[in-house]
Amino acid sequence: MKNRFTFTVSELTKHIKGSLEPQYTDIWVEGEISNLAIPASGHCYLTLKDARSQIKAVMFRMKNRFLHFIPEDGLKVICHGRINVYEPRGEYQFIVEIMEPRGIGKLQLAFEQLKKKLQEEGLFDSEKKKPLPFFPERVAVITSPTGAAVRDIIKIISRRFPNTETIIVPVVVQGDEAPYEIDEAIKTVNNSSLADVIILARGGGSLEDLQAFNTEKVARAVYRSKIPLISAVGHEIDFTIADFVADLRAPTPSAAAELVVKEKTEIIQRLSHSVFRMKNVFVQYFERSRSKLDFLYSHLQYPAKRIIDSQLKQDEVHMRLLKTIPRFIRHKKAVIQNSHRNILSHAPLNKIVNKRIRTDHLAKDVLSCIQSINDKKGTLLKTCIKQLNALSPLNVLERGFSITRLIPSMGIVKDAGVLKHGDNVNIKFSKGEVDCRVKKVCT
Repeated sequence: MKNRFTFTVSELTKHIKGSLEPQYTDIWVEGEISNLAIPASGHCYLTLKDARSQIKAVMFRMKNRFLHFIPEDGLKVICHGRINVYEPRGEYQFIVEIMEPRGIGKLQLAFEQLKKKLQEEGLFDSEKKKPLPFFPERVAVITSPTGAAVRDIIKIISRRFPNTETIIVPVVVQGDEAPYEIDEAIKTVNNSSLADVIILARGGGSLEDLQAFNTEKVARAVYRSKIPLISAVGHEIDFTIADFVADLRAPTPSAAAELVVKEKTEIIQRLSHSVFRMKNVFVQYFERSRSKLDFLYSHLQYPAKRIIDSQLKQDEVHMRLLKTIPRFIRHKKAVIQNSHRNILSHAPLNKIVNKRIRTDHLAKDVLSCIQSINDKKGTLLKTCIKQLNALSPLNVLERGFSITRLIPSMGIVKDAGVLKHGDNVNIKFSKGEVDCRVKKVCT
């Protein structure tokens, strides 16, 4: 017991640290992520586990920022790193320097994770897509200046509509710097209003080659663009995050150029057809308007004609009255005579006397009725005459007005502005008329 060596806790922990850490400095560990936590410091704390064991792990912020995917609980990963003993708590943990998903490529996983995230934020919503301008004057092409894509776009735009100006905004489309250059290019085009529409283009390639267009920086730059933007990245089978965020996706750069710029000859033909249709519409409209005007003109009556029609109507009423009164008198006389005959046919003297008295009363009633009718018809006739006199232009002249007519057309002058010095005019008064010559016109 006298030779027993005793460690302090710190000494034992330090001894374990010195024995353990040098042996496990470059190891790969496969496991499932659990208890994942990423605080504000940016460090990633997690537990790696399998069916029987688990180990605590940490991936520091400097390494964490190079991940191409987002770690999640339940995700199986392969990690590279080293063992570290944390002396204050006497615990060992795995320091992760590289982390890759197991079973699915890291780029594909990052693609799916970012796609889900942006879709939930609404960056793919169709109602937020901006329509392309029908006649863009300038088209900005953000792409590599040396690739085949830019040559195809320039060729197609020049062929389809030579008046359209093409502005090339050169960027690298592959590598770590590509997302930053693409972001700056989109901002530059928007801030300086260089173009009416933007084509973001790149030729085909592998998922690694297209990685710049699957980054969150490029996706948000595309979403913030106020200018309509077409994504034309890769071939028809290639899809990138930028395709989903853009206002329109083109299967190839050449297709993007065809979508942006219309065929000039086709537009000219459509315009010619539209002009022809517009002419026909206007001709039909004028013809209908002319027919309507002719119809109204044919039904238009002049005041003089209305006065003549009223006079004729008055004469007709007067003649009907003249015919009605004698006919009424004759009818009443016939009734009286018939009554008289009936009286004579009944011999009794008292009946004769009564009938005679009654006959006298009827005669008075008839005369009274005739007089009443004559008075009413006379009053009506006077009213009609007064109305006709009120409408007569001669009464207007009686009140001191006159009618001025231009010689020789004899058209009535309603505005002094139609006269000029030296014109001959005829002025009609209530009594008489004179011919005059205009010396001065005052309007």
